[in-house]
Amino acid sequence: MRAVILAAGRGSRMGNATDVKPKCLTVIGGKPLIDWQYQAITQAGITNITVVGGYRSETLRSDKYSLALNPDWESTNMAATLFCAGEYEGDTLVSYSDILYPAAHIRSLMSLKADIAITADLLWRSLWEERFNDPLKDAETFKSQDGILTEIGAKTNDINEIEAQYMGLLKFSKRGLKSAGEVFNGLSPEKRNKLDMTSLLRLLMAKNEKIKVALVEGKWCEVDNQNDLNTYNSLIEKGNWIHDWRINEK
Repeated sequence: MRAVILAAGRGSRMGNATDVKPKCLTVIGGKPLIDWQYQAITQAGITNITVVGGYRSETLRSDKYSLALNPDWESTNMAATLFCAGEYEGDTLVSYSDILYPAAHIRSLMSLKADIAITADLLWRSLWEERFNDPLKDAETFKSQDGILTEIGAKTNDINEIEAQYMGLLKFSKRGLKSAGEVFNGLSPEKRNKLDMTSLLRLLMAKNEKIKVALVEGKWCEVDNQNDLNTYNSLIEKGNWIHDWRINEK
């Protein structure tokens, strides 16, 4: 199995913090985001790791992983960045570069026999309430039935439309990634450039692809802006935070 970390964007919502480095090098809990991801991925037993960079990609060079490039990072979205990593003969774990999680969440994905699988957090609301005055401000619809995704990625004013929240951690088999690539390449250049991951997942569902769901309970977070960073560092200091990803594992 290989892991692909999508780290091409600048992360402009971080403000001046990304003037000279991409968001994945932002420090939280004493380490850059990408180092936390590397730790979780290797603890889960995956050593073949590719980081897809773009903005200030020279700052991402490391002997810990391979570095691929999305040369069009300024005009493309997550899906385009994924396919810059190339094909692979086995399963591919895909991680956004601005999320934090333990190895246990990766193992939950790895345990699913599926061409496409994603993680989602059942305890998302407590995290969103820490980040937003209105938890529905940024949350999106998410529903599953018998472990299969049925709805994702739409805006809603009804909390009952959100069973869990998609995290940005996925798994594709070789066939699943090929199917996703066929969907992606079947779009016009303009639509390909704008395609985000949840939109890609919806297109795959429309193609009758079954997307399995690994439901987790907390122990993850996403760093979208400076307010998130400040909030999380404060909660870490207080202790006993249900979304603290820092779990000691053997």
